Amino acid sequence: MSKHAPSRLVADIGGTNSRLALYDPRSGELRSLRTYINREYGQFEDIVLDWLGTLAEPRPTECCLAVAAPPFDNRVTMLNIDWSFSLPDLARRFAFDQLRCINDFEANAYALPHLSERDLTALAPGHPTKERKLATVGPGTGLGGATLSWIDGLPTASASEPGHMGLTPASELELDVFRYLLPRSGEVYAEFLVSGPGLQRLYQALGAVRGYDVMPLSSEEISSKAQRGECEYCVLTLNTFCALLGSICGDYVLANGAYGGLYLAGGFLPGMIGFLQQSTFVERFQQKGKMRAHLEQVPLYVITCETTGLLGAAHAPTTSS
Repeated sequence: MSKHAPSRLVADIGGTNSRLALYDPRSGELRSLRTYINREYGQFEDIVLDWLGTLAEPRPTECCLAVAAPPFDNRVTMLNIDWSFSLPDLARRFAFDQLRCINDFEANAYALPHLSERDLTALAPGHPTKERKLATVGPGTGLGGATLSWIDGLPTASASEPGHMGLTPASELELDVFRYLLPRSGEVYAEFLVSGPGLQRLYQALGAVRGYDVMPLSSEEISSKAQRGECEYCVLTLNTFCALLGSICGDYVLANGAYGGLYLAGGFLPGMIGFLQQSTFVERFQQKGKMRAHLEQVPLYVITCETTGLLGAAHAPTTSS
């Protein structure tokens, strides 16, 4: 974005919370950052109205929204909250000359060139190369992903759905899990096991195949107990989760030719970096037959920045509303 461009309202809209800020391209700063609990508002427009009411400087005429929603055109309909809004109506109501709405993982992708070393933790150094395609993948409610490539020197993000890719077992234990799950679910795809809800399914399935009566734990409890070493089945579950995530990420990079770097995003990965580093994630990422030597060159990172979505919305190219 040009340093002479106007300030921009940027928003990162999830199913539970929304974060809004003002991006100033002259300073590169995010100002007036506020976090809202979505259920306290009837519609997204109410949050914009509240945020503008607290702004102590001129209103922005540009806006970019990063939203966790399925593909959309002029109307955004969210799945995890009963919100739907028209982009042209939003632009008219709040006098935005420029308005763009992008997928939340597109926003993550647009943020990648603007992350600093303090925003990242390296899992494998690889050999970074300038302007090669990058990828970002992250487990949460589902498993999202996007790539960033350069066209005529300009970054272009493309969202995708790695969560619905196929999933393949790579160990006897994983094969036993698949044998248990397939008759019961009919299909085992990536986010069925590699996501927040997937971690619970994996825990229950591992208990079943090992003949262990597992407790009714949440994904957060499974992760916490595993990292503290309090429960052997939680440790086994989280190790298996990391292994499957590595396999999926390797497939995703190969399918997209994103050899410039893989960046793991998502709400709970930054809280388990130590466990991830000691797991087989990197080995499974690289374990792709004749392509292993190529994947060993790919840098692997965990994004620890809390404003990645806002940063991506700040740097995404705008289009006319």
